[in-house]
Amino acid sequence: MSFDRAIKIAPSILSADFANFGQEIQAIEAQGADWVHVDVMDGHFVPNLTFGPQAVKAFRPHVKTVMDVHLMIAPVDPYIDAYADAGADVLTAHVEAGPHIHRTLQAIRGAGMKAGVALNPGTSADAVAHLLDLTDVICVMTVNPGFGGQKFIDMTVKIAELRAMIGDRPVHIEIDGGVTPETAPLVVAAGADVLVAGSGVFKGGSVAKPEVYGENIRAIRSAAEAAQG
Repeated sequence: MSFDRAIKIAPSILSADFANFGQEIQAIEAQGADWVHVDVMDGHFVPNLTFGPQAVKAFRPHVKTVMDVHLMIAPVDPYIDAYADAGADVLTAHVEAGPHIHRTLQAIRGAGMKAGVALNPGTSADAVAHLLDLTDVICVMTVNPGFGGQKFIDMTVKIAELRAMIGDRPVHIEIDGGVTPETAPLVVAAGADVLVAGSGVFKGGSVAKPEVYGENIRAIRSAAEAAQG
């Protein structure tokens, strides 16, 4: 993974057809996805239960771009090696998920992955002020984590604060939740460059109609790039 601030669209496969994950991943990549976002939930840290390491390992052969694994679990540390073995390129942990986020980020990098740190809507930018040299991605939640299809929560002030804090460090700001062609320009203008979109990409499409995924991805990218200048 080389670093640049070009807009990246990361479809969340939580919104894909669960019976056709391999084909769905291939379809979104063929239609222009930059990253593939995998939401891991434990039914404890968030009120939903999704994929474990073996499922993520099964996705890996189909992902030719970047597999971006977002852990909405607590604790995180006991599972870092399992997700490294599953093939995650980026592994993101929530700052709220445990008391030793420095240790977690160090362990993620130590396992050979890019380290991400996520912030829930109620958590301030200051929570990661001392983590900027340990992280590669800051994921700003623009919904409360747990379920797809939620309404966007405006976090543009927080995003702008993070962008100022990051300065010239090679750190991405990723937005997760409610991303559409209407909300993408708001977050990109504030400083974001990676956009996670679930229903915003998958709505109306299927493996039989993958061109719809392409239309949705292009609509989000076009709106975002216009705002980025």
